[in-house]
Amino acid sequence: MSRNADLAALVRDRAGAEPPELGLILGSGLGHLAGAVEGVAIPYADLPGLPHAGVSGHNPQLVIGQLEGRRVAVFGGRAHYYESGRADAMRPALELLRDLGCERLILTNAAGSLRPDIRPGGLMLLSDHISFAGTNPLIGEASDARFVPMTDAHDPDLRTALKSAAAAEGVALPEGVYCWFSGPSFETPAEIRAACILGADAVGMSTVPEVILARFLGLRCAAVSVITNMGAGLSAEAISHEHTKAMAPLGAAKLERVLRRLLRQS
Repeated sequence: MSRNADLAALVRDRAGAEPPELGLILGSGLGHLAGAVEGVAIPYADLPGLPHAGVSGHNPQLVIGQLEGRRVAVFGGRAHYYESGRADAMRPALELLRDLGCERLILTNAAGSLRPDIRPGGLMLLSDHISFAGTNPLIGEASDARFVPMTDAHDPDLRTALKSAAAAEGVALPEGVYCWFSGPSFETPAEIRAACILGADAVGMSTVPEVILARFLGLRCAAVSVITNMGAGLSAEAISHEHTKAMAPLGAAKLERVLRRLLRQS
C-alpha cells in the first residue's frame, strides 16, 4: 500500500471505518474545541507525514468521533508556511481526510480585522481570499490537476449553511475577504493600508494554502475567522501572539455554538 493508504488504514484501525461527515481544522487558540468531540484522539506524532504543529495555542492531534450526533474529524492544530517555508505543509492531513471518505471541510483561524464593524471577539465568514504571501501549495505538482479553478473556492452551500446556523444561534457572522500574509511577523500599518485598498476585510497567516489544497483534492470547504485584534495602525492595542491566544476564546465560544448548530441542522 502507499503511505497515504497506510495512514488511512491506521486511522480506521483506531477510530473505525465510518467516513467523517465533516472535517475541521482549528486555528490558534481554538484547539480546545477538539475536546468537545466524543471519540478517539490520535497524536500527530503517531501519523507519519502530519505536521508537528509547533505553534503555541495549537493542539497537534486528530480527534475522530461524535459531535452533535455527527461523525467528525478534527485537526487540533495546523502547520503554517512560516514554520518551514512549505506552503503545502498541510497536504498530508488533507489527503488523509479525503482518503477517509470525508467530502466537507471547515477551516478556522485567528485573524486581524480591517473593518470597524467586525471587532475583536467576533467572527467573519470568508467569502473569498487574497494570497498576498506570493506562493502556492501546488508549486511543483506535476499533473495538470494543479490548474485549479478558484471561483467559489469557498463553497456557497456551506457558507449558506453556516450563515443559517449562526442566525439560529443569534451570532453575527458577516462575510468578508481574508488576505493571507506569510508571517510570522505581523503586518505593518502600510501593509494593512495596502490590504484595505485591495479589498481585504481581515488578515492572517494561514487557511489560504489549505483552501487551495482542498479544492485540488476535491473537498468542499468553507472558513471562519475568529477576530482577535484590529490590523496594525487601526487601533491602539498592542498586537502579539499572546494577545491572539488570549482573545481567541471569546470568539471560539461563539464559533462552537455555530458549528454545533450546523451539525444539528445538516
